[in-house]
Amino acid sequence: MSTTISPRETACFGTEDYSLLKIPAASLIKGRPSRDNQGQAARLANQFLRQNRGLLHDFEISGNINYDGASVDIQLITGGKVGALPLLSPTSGRPDYGLVIKPRFGWQGIGPMLGAMGWKIVPEPLPLPLLPRSDRKIPPWVLSTTILLRLQKLLNQLERRFEYTRADLKAPRGQVNWVEYATTKLPHADFLHVPCRFPDLRDDRELKGAIHFTLRKQLSGLQSQRTAGVIVLQLLKLCQELLERVRDVPPRQPSQNKLNSWLWGSFQTEVFRKGIQAVEWTVDDRGLAGLGDLQGLPWLLPMDKFFEAWVETIVEQYAKRNGGVIKTGRKRDTVTPLSWSPPYLGSQRYLLPDIILEREQETFIFDAKYKSHWEELNREGWSGLDKVLQEQHRSDLLQVLAYSTASESKRVVCCLAYPCRPHTWYSLKRRQRPFHKASVRAGARRVDLILTAVPMGINPEEIFHTLESALSV
Repeated sequence: MSTTISPRETACFGTEDYSLLKIPAASLIKGRPSRDNQGQAARLANQFLRQNRGLLHDFEISGNINYDGASVDIQLITGGKVGALPLLSPTSGRPDYGLVIKPRFGWQGIGPMLGAMGWKIVPEPLPLPLLPRSDRKIPPWVLSTTILLRLQKLLNQLERRFEYTRADLKAPRGQVNWVEYATTKLPHADFLHVPCRFPDLRDDRELKGAIHFTLRKQLSGLQSQRTAGVIVLQLLKLCQELLERVRDVPPRQPSQNKLNSWLWGSFQTEVFRKGIQAVEWTVDDRGLAGLGDLQGLPWLLPMDKFFEAWVETIVEQYAKRNGGVIKTGRKRDTVTPLSWSPPYLGSQRYLLPDIILEREQETFIFDAKYKSHWEELNREGWSGLDKVLQEQHRSDLLQVLAYSTASESKRVVCCLAYPCRPHTWYSLKRRQRPFHKASVRAGARRVDLILTAVPMGINPEEIFHTLESALSV
């Protein structure tokens, strides 16, 4: 897919993953253009790509400059990651531009799908400058999910340190205030309340106060989103549980200087740094960036992992109805080591299927591939496919069949799942072609091969029934 941006369009560009975006280089010119307009545009385009090379690489975006004889264009070819990233201007050196990448298979907003998946994967906010705009289709609870999970990890690993505290104890400890004891306790025969000042091993109270403030603010925001569904109720429960762990410290909004000292302090762990970032986002009222009308945080989401988690959600629906034990590659439960001889030779060290469902004498192996093969196959047919696509599809088939060798079940089902657009899936259902089946005998075993389409943005309950029909004997 190719998208061309008008020179007069906004500084926040939008495109899809695995697509081509064309940006007229003339749009980078600020002020009065020179006589050599195209030469100036080409120089700015080259500087634009050079300044943003690192960010584009992190998002799997390749860039080049194209001149068709009439105008100079910047061509950005996106990969398999969606999200939002700021881009530096070649004229000001500031992040005056932004790029929002959406999934090419479409959905009505990232929030509903993340909710249906139960937080298996969430967008990763990035420590980069804000984008010019943010997306109304990304509900606030999506960022709340990331913030609460980060704070939970931070509380689990919260640094403990000695702090001086004052208390009335039954026996002397540390430094005793004998004057106070003699003047206020003894005259009232209060012999067993000795005023002491002593070091006590406690959690960092200032940090816990900042976490308490953050959780209260998140709780207030989530309570206004109760109508969004069960996912928000689950987040509210998690937020209440975390609040119980910090109720002994009063909430206190941290200053920016304090946040900076925490973020840039020495010997800080990754969990600590991400937790402080979550506090900072809440204090600054930031949201995830997209194509809306407010500033937002840059974020990143690998679509191969997202689609794998989506297929896992569908398989969970099947397991609830039909039984079985699920293992996932996401948790590395499905690793099968490869033993090379001698050990220091060889290449691949293990097999890692995406999802395995085991029950009685059956094993179902699922491999989720975020590729457009299903759309291409149903539009062009096998003979009409490009030779490169045919080879890639053969590799996918051989890979999922290789996974079957690790199972000893009498019946093994290998399911290769490709994404598709909702309208494509509904069309396939009407024609009774949402999946294709084949089988092969391997001694006493039977290995079934299933190619199936898994649409994006549709209720998992709808997809589950199709999967159940595909997996039936």
